[in-house]
Amino acid sequence: MVNRNEALELLKKNLKNKNLIKHCLAVEAVMARLAEHFGEDEEKWALAGLLHDIDYDYTKDDPHKHSLMGADMLAEAGLPEDVVYAVKVHNEAHGLPRNSRMDKALYATDPLTGLITAAALIRPEKSLFALDVQSLLKRYKEKSFARGANREIIASCRELELSLEEFMGLGLEAMQGIAGDLGLA
Repeated sequence: MVNRNEALELLKKNLKNKNLIKHCLAVEAVMARLAEHFGEDEEKWALAGLLHDIDYDYTKDDPHKHSLMGADMLAEAGLPEDVVYAVKVHNEAHGLPRNSRMDKALYATDPLTGLITAAALIRPEKSLFALDVQSLLKRYKEKSFARGANREIIASCRELELSLEEFMGLGLEAMQGIAGDLGLA
């Protein structure tokens, strides 16, 4: 299996936008935390999170290709089939079934990290440590806030048998753990 350093090198070779790389790091951290919570394979889940947007520079103008190209790239790089599939199905445009817990986690986590990042950036401190679950829930309910963070997809955390509060708590905790890497310490 591809190790984390090789995966990060592969990501940076294909994705040039520093903010998108930070987004991938955030998704990686949350996926690892969720895997730990569920007793799943943290390395695999983290790789799915880290590499989920690997094709974005190539597909940003064609959302129907996004994640399909990425899945092909990851299969070619030798990533496990379940990681490749989780990356493929994280894009709701394809309507593919989310079969595994990893599939469901990646799908819900992708927009959650955007919501959490946006909530940190509007704070004067620009810090993840200025947030708590209650402040995130308040922002979640504001439809005009972080419009790109699809609330329906975030709420799909119920497919993982997690409440919105639990999911946000795990996500925030994970992102706080790498706040320095995200520029949000």
